[in-house]
Amino acid sequence: MIDKLTEIERRFESIEADFSNPNVASNPREMQRLGKTRSDLEPVVQTIRAYKKTLTELAEVEQMLEDSEMRDLAQAELDPLRTRKAELETELKLMLVPKDPYDDRPVVVEIRSAAGGDEAALFANELFRMYTRYSERRRWKVEVVDHEESGIGGLQKVVFNIDAVGAFSQLKHESGVHRVQRVPATESQGRIHTSTVSVAVLPEAEEVDFEIDPKDLEISTYRSSSAGGQHMQKNETAIRIVHRPSGLVSTCQDERSQAQNKIKAMNVLRSKLLQAEEERVASERAGMRKGQIGTGDRSEKIRTYNFPDGRITDHRIKFTTHNLAQFLDGDIQGMIDALVQDEQARKLASEDEA
Repeated sequence: MIDKLTEIERRFESIEADFSNPNVASNPREMQRLGKTRSDLEPVVQTIRAYKKTLTELAEVEQMLEDSEMRDLAQAELDPLRTRKAELETELKLMLVPKDPYDDRPVVVEIRSAAGGDEAALFANELFRMYTRYSERRRWKVEVVDHEESGIGGLQKVVFNIDAVGAFSQLKHESGVHRVQRVPATESQGRIHTSTVSVAVLPEAEEVDFEIDPKDLEISTYRSSSAGGQHMQKNETAIRIVHRPSGLVSTCQDERSQAQNKIKAMNVLRSKLLQAEEERVASERAGMRKGQIGTGDRSEKIRTYNFPDGRITDHRIKFTTHNLAQFLDGDIQGMIDALVQDEQARKLASEDEA
């Protein structure tokens, strides 16, 4: 591992030297690229240097053990240094695990009611509020792209952007089927009903990720059904874009002009195409697997929200918490942290096997 760490340190030093190169300094694009690489490497290099320093100190202390006069002092320093060495090794292993290339991206989130009719639509609205409140806590900007109301205060569908660096790293594990168990307000017998909502979290695609041929797009307009006043009802401002080769569809109706709606719809379409390409590559590498949101069937769940017990359970990591009201108000960081830690542990295990 030392050779790999030394190579990273050399690369970092080379980048720092490049900053003083006049040819590089006069190239803003290259400076931006180097700056991004440097900021990515800096915390790793700081940890590498702390690790090397600890190794040196540990070697010196172990040498002191041979001196009878220094043995007691050395023995007292030995265990803390060995503990520090082990901690830094674990930290470095995590840092060296290949990073998801989309972790730093903003996200496009799509929530759809699945099994359960009106009750599912109501819960879709509650999940939308949960992610909105979570974003507010982190001071992330949320922008609705498209939504379809159910007529009873629920949502059949909502698509929204969260424009924040690193949003995907935090929210990617929210993709899947969310199951709710509770007694609906309309249930006179007091029976618990089970409903599901599907959530898809996509990294926001950039134009440079791939090129979309305008000839492959079928673009149509229609009257918006969103709240927004007479202007939106009288004019066909809503946009529907179909990508013919893939069959993927993107719509936007929450802005007042066709141009704004088209920009947003294209952003969502780009993200869907990026996700589809990632799924295709993953399928080729690891065999066929289910998509993010499955069919929405009650049995395909990643998480259960049990209202009678005030409990939330994530079935992938067997994580349970009993703060249902606070959780639905956006206090979901504890769950997110547990999912991120599980991802890191699985990556570490995979690296060790390799």
